[in-house]
Amino acid sequence: MTWAQIWRIARRDLSGRFRGLRLLIVCLFLGVATLATIGSLTASITGELSQRGQVILGGDFEATMSQRMASEAELAAFEREGTVSETVRMQAMAQRTGPRAPDIGGGTGPDAILAELKGVDYDYPLYGTLTLQQGSYGPLDPQSAVIGAGLADRLDLRTGDAIRFGEAQFTIRGIITDEPDRLGEGFTLGPVALVSDLGIQRTGLIQPGSMYEAKYRVKVGPLADPVASIERIKAEFPEAGLEMRDRDRGAPGTSRFIERMGQFLSLVGLAALVIAGIGVGNGVASYLATKRQGIATLKILGAGSGDILRIYLVQILAVSALAILGGLVAGALIPPAIIAAAGDILPVKPGFAIHPLPLVVSSVYGLLIAFIFALPPLARARHIPAAGLFRSLVEGNRWPDRATLIAVGAGIAAIVLLALVTAREAVFSAWFMAAATGVLLMLAGIGWAIRWTASRLPRPKAPLLRLALANLHRPGAQTGQLVVALGLGLTLFVILAGIQTSLTNEITRNVPKEAPNLFVLDVPVTGADQFRQLVENAAPGAAVNTVPSLRGTITGYKNIRVADLKDIPDNAWVLRGERGLTYAETLPEGSELIEGTWWPSGYDGPPLVSVDKEMAQTLDLKVGDMLTVSLLGREFTAKIASLRQINWDTMGFNYVMVFSPNTLRDAPHNLAATVSLKGMADADVKERAVSKAVLAGFGSATVIEVRDVIGQVSTILTQIATAIAAAGSIAILSGIAVLIGAIAASRQARIYDSVILKTLGATRRQILSAQALEYGLLAALLALVALGLGVTAAWYVITQIFDFGWQPDWGVVLATLGGGALLTLGLGLAGSLPVLAARPARALRQL
Repeated sequence: MTWAQIWRIARRDLSGRFRGLRLLIVCLFLGVATLATIGSLTASITGELSQRGQVILGGDFEATMSQRMASEAELAAFEREGTVSETVRMQAMAQRTGPRAPDIGGGTGPDAILAELKGVDYDYPLYGTLTLQQGSYGPLDPQSAVIGAGLADRLDLRTGDAIRFGEAQFTIRGIITDEPDRLGEGFTLGPVALVSDLGIQRTGLIQPGSMYEAKYRVKVGPLADPVASIERIKAEFPEAGLEMRDRDRGAPGTSRFIERMGQFLSLVGLAALVIAGIGVGNGVASYLATKRQGIATLKILGAGSGDILRIYLVQILAVSALAILGGLVAGALIPPAIIAAAGDILPVKPGFAIHPLPLVVSSVYGLLIAFIFALPPLARARHIPAAGLFRSLVEGNRWPDRATLIAVGAGIAAIVLLALVTAREAVFSAWFMAAATGVLLMLAGIGWAIRWTASRLPRPKAPLLRLALANLHRPGAQTGQLVVALGLGLTLFVILAGIQTSLTNEITRNVPKEAPNLFVLDVPVTGADQFRQLVENAAPGAAVNTVPSLRGTITGYKNIRVADLKDIPDNAWVLRGERGLTYAETLPEGSELIEGTWWPSGYDGPPLVSVDKEMAQTLDLKVGDMLTVSLLGREFTAKIASLRQINWDTMGFNYVMVFSPNTLRDAPHNLAATVSLKGMADADVKERAVSKAVLAGFGSATVIEVRDVIGQVSTILTQIATAIAAAGSIAILSGIAVLIGAIAASRQARIYDSVILKTLGATRRQILSAQALEYGLLAALLALVALGLGVTAAWYVITQIFDFGWQPDWGVVLATLGGGALLTLGLGLAGSLPVLAARPARALRQL
């Protein structure tokens, strides 16, 4: 036949209501819409971050340094490149002064909370606009401040009230509604407050050793290249340890997180699309079963096998194209709705835009999945002779031919190649796909084992149970497809439930038991004894631990200069920006010596350092290698003396680098401290008493409540788990669609069985009971399979990746399984109703 004849027959044979192919449409639509939505949302956010790079960063490029201001030479170099704006950022305690208004808080709120204090100069902001609830922002005088809405709410403050930071009192000039460079500042533990550069000097908080960060944003000319400016400054000050970034990396941490999260969710969506592909195969097989007489007639009239393949392939591809198009439209329109519903959860709120790349990738995935899963049933219909097609209801299906298997293999290879090419982290994608493939093969093997076992079990005496077991392995049974599709969907939900509940329990139960109650920063070294006495007076018996605290940047390791690296590996986070540094005479609490030796007491030789084992593995470091660090603008090199295993979940002072005391003791620094009130009565009251005593004795100190940190971490984890669950829910929807398709694919065979049983005297109730037993057995087996696979995967993620304790909420996990099993049973029984309604006389004539 010519292609014109092929198209004419395919078009005439295809129902305008797509009867028989609706399952294919639903499955492809769900999978493509999920992938397109995830890809479009990720592209929208990362694109907005890139477009707003200047505003987010606050300049065309930025230089950051800790615990010091820029030298005259560095400042002159910045000014040669363009207009400079200087900001100083630090954690500080915001204290309410004056009486509390009874109509606002009734005097019940806190008098001091942790805030993010930011000193800005006259030129701030270089890009964007800082907006206030009332009035407009202008350069601040030394006595004025503008504060974030969170700070105003927690301290019951309004415009005109007074607020204190350190030794200085400020008048609130306005409440901030939008801080243009908020996202570029990174993660913060408290709400923001802005004062002038002279105002932050008034506080007395900027002292040698204080923990603060100075940033210099530079606005270059319209034709200047900020990357070239950065290279010139790095070349001029190679040992200064400057952390520099340009406008294209205004929020690199946020961008990396969004891209990684998008990649992971895309892989979850791809897994859902693969599940949907099983539904596509079932839908095509069911559709061809309804067309078998027409196919046989065409063959008798002279149509060749190739003609049959092309006719129905054109039909399948045409319907698939419509389903994919619908999925792409949904994938383009859903992200704005998600952005609107997310509120302040997302880092930015991009406007509506069409992103072609994720849409094209999603459509290609959809076409490949349709091709891979539709080709085997098409090939079977192509090669079966006309007489066989008439008898196919009872003969079953034959294995696809070699050409079909090669074509399917090529399609699978194309999917893998596309996933690797479009992935941000190809290795991670490869491992994910390998694991997913392993699970799919395992489920397929389990499905085969169920059929094989059911066929060889002794026949029960109970007729209904015997019939139920026979249905699991009868010709045309969909047991294998159901086990793969629903098993994978339920396994994913068990994984999510296990991970989420285990993390939640770790954060809400174990961490508070092990973690201290308070962190205190910027305690003067000379005031250590006074600090301990203040804590003891406020909370007798409290456990106090103090450690020296500094900030530095790794500038080299072994014979490698970090500045010479073209790209820093994604897992080498220790090379990005400044890290906490400390020194210790003895092995810190919460660390275990893995390799090497600790320096002796009173050591006074060449600088030594002990590093975290994971950091050493990432950078390929071993005992005896050299590590170069820039501290306060000067470099020093230390020899690695030992490797440590750090117990991070104690939330104590865990430093990846601990130096011998003689290395850092003379550098300007302060102490950081933890205060633990475990086992004490009225711990909350004692926390407030310790905070007030410390702030009264040390105006420069910063007190952080651990429960606030735990609350923020829990919120972030909940948001991540919600996003993963939303993507994973598509997998279960695809599994449901596959279940419906499997029921539809076996409907003709079940009608055949039902008619025979009715002819032999069976009642509708008996037939329904037999099918209820069949689906009940299958649901129970799937629940056990999903429980085993899901719990194993979740345990690995929690214990091996997060390095937390394994403590899931078994009630939630089992409820998830129970809900899935009941859903399987309910849908199976609902699909049996049309079978029961078949009248024997009419059905026999159609058979």
